[in-house]
Amino acid sequence: MLQVSDLSVAYGSKQVVHDAGFSLQPGTVTALIGPNGTGKSTLLKAVAGLLPFSGAVRLKGAAYAVADGTIAYMPQDTGGNTSLSVEEVVLLGRLRSLGLTIPEGLREACRAVLALFNLEPLAARRLDSLSGGQRQLVFLAQSLFREPSVLLLDEPTAALDLRHQLIVLEAVRAHSKREGIATVIAIHDLNLSARFADRLICLCDGRIVADGSAAEVLCANRIEAVYGVRAEVETGADGKQRITPLAAV
Repeated sequence: MLQVSDLSVAYGSKQVVHDAGFSLQPGTVTALIGPNGTGKSTLLKAVAGLLPFSGAVRLKGAAYAVADGTIAYMPQDTGGNTSLSVEEVVLLGRLRSLGLTIPEGLREACRAVLALFNLEPLAARRLDSLSGGQRQLVFLAQSLFREPSVLLLDEPTAALDLRHQLIVLEAVRAHSKREGIATVIAIHDLNLSARFADRLICLCDGRIVADGSAAEVLCANRIEAVYGVRAEVETGADGKQRITPLAAV
């Protein structure tokens, strides 16, 4: 569906992402992992068409237009001051469908997305009256409301407590599979990656050093080499990897 080939990004003379290549299939969730400053956000922005790059990004075999809504990108920083209500912010995800009046069917679809993240009680609240974690949920709801073919999420659980991290990742996974969306999530928590992602892509110093299932990617030697952390890796009764960090190396 989405094919990334030899993608490289530089800031001036500094190369940040080197020759990245991967493909995304509909209905799958991919976790993009790696230490701070290794190029995860840069890679997502380039795929979203927000940064210049060399290489190729093709959707269904053809080039895509950034403005056509086929790729939705949610940045890590979702701060912003606005007097718009939560419902209005989510509705803006389909700006091209809005007119002087809002069709009732569109409102119903908006409420359904709000319900995914338990946001219905906040629908009439002003966005700038919410906490950082609540705003993050609102912009995530807006991203899903756009009905993209590809969803790129940069640290969507960074401002959330543990309960809401689980709610969000489960909802995103279920929605992606139900709607056939290819989703990529840049995330630091390796245990959450192993639990919710079908596939992991590991970046180190701007290069993809591993690409595969959690069992293939999350081995103790790789965690030590990439993160500088000695860790214990076990497989739980549910078949998911469990990572216990022991010490910085």
